[in-house]
Amino acid sequence: MSDTPLSLLNRVFGYPAFRGEQAAIVDTVAAGGDALVLMPTGGGKSLCFQIPALLREGCAVVVSPLIALMQDQVAALKELGIAAEFLNSSLDGATAAQVEREFVSGQLKLLYVAPERLLTPRFQSLLEQARVALFAIDEAHCVSQWGHDFRPEYLGLSALHERFPEVPRIALTATADTATRAEILTRLDLGAARVFVASFDRPNIRYRISEKSDPRRQLLDFLGEHKCEAGIVYCSTRKKVEETADALKQAGFTALPYHGGMDNDTRRRHQEKFLREDGVIMVATLAFGMGIDKPDVRFVAHMDLPRSVEGYYQETGRAGRDGEPAEAWMAWGLQDVVTQRRFIDEGEAEDAHKRVGHAKLDALVGLAEAASCRRVALLSYFGEASQPCGNCDVCINPPILWDGTEAAQKLLSAVYRTGQRFGAGHVIDVLLGKTTEKIDRFGHGQLSVFGIGAGQTDKVWRAVLRQLVVRGLLEVDHSAFGALKLTPAARPVLKGEETVMLRAIEARPARSRKTRLAVDHSDEDPLFLALRAWRRETANQKGVPAYVILHDATLREIAARRPATRAELGEIAGLGTKKLEAYGEAVLAVVKEG
Repeated sequence: MSDTPLSLLNRVFGYPAFRGEQAAIVDTVAAGGDALVLMPTGGGKSLCFQIPALLREGCAVVVSPLIALMQDQVAALKELGIAAEFLNSSLDGATAAQVEREFVSGQLKLLYVAPERLLTPRFQSLLEQARVALFAIDEAHCVSQWGHDFRPEYLGLSALHERFPEVPRIALTATADTATRAEILTRLDLGAARVFVASFDRPNIRYRISEKSDPRRQLLDFLGEHKCEAGIVYCSTRKKVEETADALKQAGFTALPYHGGMDNDTRRRHQEKFLREDGVIMVATLAFGMGIDKPDVRFVAHMDLPRSVEGYYQETGRAGRDGEPAEAWMAWGLQDVVTQRRFIDEGEAEDAHKRVGHAKLDALVGLAEAASCRRVALLSYFGEASQPCGNCDVCINPPILWDGTEAAQKLLSAVYRTGQRFGAGHVIDVLLGKTTEKIDRFGHGQLSVFGIGAGQTDKVWRAVLRQLVVRGLLEVDHSAFGALKLTPAARPVLKGEETVMLRAIEARPARSRKTRLAVDHSDEDPLFLALRAWRRETANQKGVPAYVILHDATLREIAARRPATRAELGEIAGLGTKKLEAYGEAVLAVVKEG
């Protein structure tokens, strides 16, 4: 073969050099070896199987869980001049049959299919007739029952090695802890595979986590810093998705809802608008996002606590795929923790799975409560050591800690003296010395703890309570209508044997004009804006997302360097031979006019 991995990277994809372990992964798979690749979103996972597909004889079969992902990646490959297609339910019978014929006859270099289709007898027959270069299993964490996004259909993919032992396989994911990695290797029969673990760090993402006070207002304040930018807002329920999307529209944002209760056509239209237009905010449940390749998502916001650190990492990783600055913001509160623990406890899973679920939730709460660098805590979860980043809310504005031992003792005593039968509201009323019908009815006004917390506000006591629950000194009994109960960990605190340091309540920042008004884009380079306008028009004409034409990073470099010739333009990253031929003259014309 005359082509080398590096020459293909330069000529076809327009990049000067491989990043990290990409070159080693490409060499392994191109030589016929198996690989498990853990690489963060935006780290270049696709190149790890696309280049071996071009180097090897035959067609690479890419297992992908989502129609949107297949369509976007195939559109991008075609722009590069690569023969690629997909087979999924969006195709009519005649088109699907044509793709099958091209696959069997060897006209394709990459074919994207869903795991359900790949395992059908019909497709297995096609595999027998075609020459398969390699199998790429994307979103491989879906095979793990311990993971955050288990999909039963992935379990059947181990059959690939049994039926086609000579065909190399590469499994790829952006999120997998140690247990999930082990299960991927076992369930996909990848015992002999080389394992490549890239750094999980996404240094361009700024992490910000806030305690819930007025979540809707907090979200609007955050979005005020990202006016006219694309982003995703995650909500825990369909109702909340609809309400939040409506609120954002009323506030002047271009926002669309997305959840499983909507019909397929509406979901498709909303997703296409998000992918193809600038400045659209998608408000969604977790049903949205896996495999979304949109590189210029500038923020991801969580209105509720996700289910695990893996989920949080994957969802926030959808921001800033282009390497440009991006933000991950989350608001969370005690009720999020209580709800998720109840969901785990009342589920039908086996006890072992429930224990894992609680451990994952505890790890996520620990990240939210972190009093030191969030990035250090996040990377530590995945087994990676790091130094404080200087680019998260804790590094930028370290939280104030106070000795909350006495406050903790008062609250724990109030829970104990009231019989461990009441919820947060009643216990705090007792501490504050309030006169209520309930306190009168149970005679709690006569307790020694009545009024001992009057020196603090209701808000402070709720913050103390939340942190004691998070730390495991108190638990919420779901079977007793949310009654608070002491855990064994409370004893040494009550006896004065342990000190309890608590985070001070966050002061709500004053809302300045900067956070209320849209971000001023008038200082953007006029040439960059002109290039974006050209790209938008070109993408609309071709019916593809704008980023399939050229990424923002490429446009910014063009605007900065202002190339005057085809040769100078060809030196810019992201412009391979095919794109240079297709768009070179048009881009140079825009540069000349600008």
